[in-house]
Amino acid sequence: MTSLATTGLARPHRWLRAHPYAADAALAAAVLTIVLLGAYVGPHASAHRPGPYFVVMSLFACAGLVLRRPMPRAVLAFTCAFTLLETVITGDDPPHTQIALAAVVALYTVAARTDRPTAWRIAAVTVAVLTGTVMFFGVRPWYAQENLGLFAWTGMAAAAGDAVRSRRAFIAAIEERAERAERTREEEARRRVAEERLRIARELHDVVAHHIALVNVQAGVASHIMDSRPDQAKEALAHVREASRSALGELRATVGLLRQHGDPEAPTEPAPGLGVLDQLVDGFARVGLRVDVAAASTLPDGPATATGAAGAADVVGPLPAAVDLAAYRVLQEALTNVHKHAGPGARAEVALLRAPDSLLLTVLDDGAGRTDLTTGAAPAGADHGGHGLIGMRERAAALGGSCEAGPRERGAPGFRVRASLPLRAAAGA
Repeated sequence: MTSLATTGLARPHRWLRAHPYAADAALAAAVLTIVLLGAYVGPHASAHRPGPYFVVMSLFACAGLVLRRPMPRAVLAFTCAFTLLETVITGDDPPHTQIALAAVVALYTVAARTDRPTAWRIAAVTVAVLTGTVMFFGVRPWYAQENLGLFAWTGMAAAAGDAVRSRRAFIAAIEERAERAERTREEEARRRVAEERLRIARELHDVVAHHIALVNVQAGVASHIMDSRPDQAKEALAHVREASRSALGELRATVGLLRQHGDPEAPTEPAPGLGVLDQLVDGFARVGLRVDVAAASTLPDGPATATGAAGAADVVGPLPAAVDLAAYRVLQEALTNVHKHAGPGARAEVALLRAPDSLLLTVLDDGAGRTDLTTGAAPAGADHGGHGLIGMRERAAALGGSCEAGPRERGAPGFRVRASLPLRAAAGA
């Protein structure tokens, strides 16, 4: 189907929707033109040319169409009255029923803006009154082509209006269902995150709280009697060691329950951070994703800027462990989304800005393999029902920061992820 944008009619269409009275005035002028042409240029115009009163009544009937949207039923009665006036009172032989076109347009408006039962009752009465009057007072015999034509036009106007009303209701229902599904999906994601947090916190508390309390008590006893009764202090320290060993074992078992299938049984190396950003970038480069890294710092000491992953860590400087890990994971997830969704030949840009109290991360991609919604393809960085974007937001929120993800600004192709991680809150925690 050819869209309005491709035909160049998008701007006039938007203007007409924003100015409904202007659109209806143009429609009224078009209907008046058709009525007069039909009366004065038709096949029987030379033999039955209408008088000036016909022009006046046509002008009034068509002028009523300007108010067809706010007062559809009143406009229908108004136009039908002029049609009946021309048919019954004026005494034309035969009557000029071209004026009924205004009533046809008004009937269409009523059917398009009224519920179906009411619209069909009004349509039945209108069709019966107009066609019955024309058949009785109009051209003979009653089944003449002009009379049956008016019956067909009024019936089609009612059917077309009802079809338009049904289509509008269908589109509105689809939009409402999509909005409700979006709200439900967001609520479900928030509910699952809250439930998962509560479950992890409850399990860790149940496992660790007792042993940590015991360790605290025994350590206090050992410190109190260390000088006076060293034998009992050693016994208390042995209890501390045993309790800590039990706590570590149960903690390891609990974390093992939370670990997904395929994860390593236990970490064998320190948690990653921006110090190994060059390894992360090299890993994506080996699978065909080009990543450009730039870093800047507003700290008074140390380098101010650097390009490349190797020098980014020096510019950023030492970070709290929680911020360092969160920054690495956010970059890892963002680059993974670029590799998965941006398409072949895509390029990513990573920008790090170190301020005295915060770290700002930005990941951009050019969306080389991305197509917009006109083709049905999802944009780069789309989560496709996963939890990557949710995980990035949760990591930033846990540190008191924020993470935003969405299309790039000013219509540029691609996707953008921006995270702000405060340093003082993380250091205090």
